[in-house]
Amino acid sequence: MKLLSINVGMPKEVFHENRTIRSAIFKTPVAGPVRVNALNLDGDQQADLTVHGGPSKAVYAYPSEHYDFWRKELPEIDFPWGSFGENLSTQGLLEKDLNIGDRLCVGSVELIVTEPRLPCYKLGVKFNRDDMVKRFLKSRRTGFYCAVLREGAINSGDAIHFLSRDDHHVTVADITRLYAFDRKDFAAMRRVIEVQALSESWRGYFRERIEKAADG
Repeated sequence: MKLLSINVGMPKEVFHENRTIRSAIFKTPVAGPVRVNALNLDGDQQADLTVHGGPSKAVYAYPSEHYDFWRKELPEIDFPWGSFGENLSTQGLLEKDLNIGDRLCVGSVELIVTEPRLPCYKLGVKFNRDDMVKRFLKSRRTGFYCAVLREGAINSGDAIHFLSRDDHHVTVADITRLYAFDRKDFAAMRRVIEVQALSESWRGYFRERIEKAADG
């Protein structure tokens, strides 16, 4: 497992559909070492902290393996590293194999996997495609967020190692599946809400789904 690219970007204003939007989804690769802090990377910020960022979404990683899929899906678009707004373009870490709560080491940084990325309309702004949010979610190629357990520095090319695997075995892909596709798999949702590493907003969402089903 490997870190292929570190990508950062500051919020900027873009004009889209007759209005100005502030976004930090536009990331570009940078040479290391790059400092990883509790809430973001040096040179990187989130534009709207009501839906992005915070301790549980400090670092966004996206599997490099998905880039081939998108290049075939949208051949008219260039896809340099960082195209999906990810801080880390990774190799060897796929959503279907990565558990919520898995602990990772890269450089001198320790991370814990917390949740999948849910696309917002700014992904459509980034690619200038109204269908991009639906495409992204349908593809299930979401990438994943991490919280920072130990601050430190990383370099492109650093190896990524597992420090531990969460024994609930709830994968990043499971969260996306239950949210968007298998919305009545309540048995799986009961397992999900036991995973402490999953953000409280997600656990509360699934808890509410279970309670509504029980009442209905």
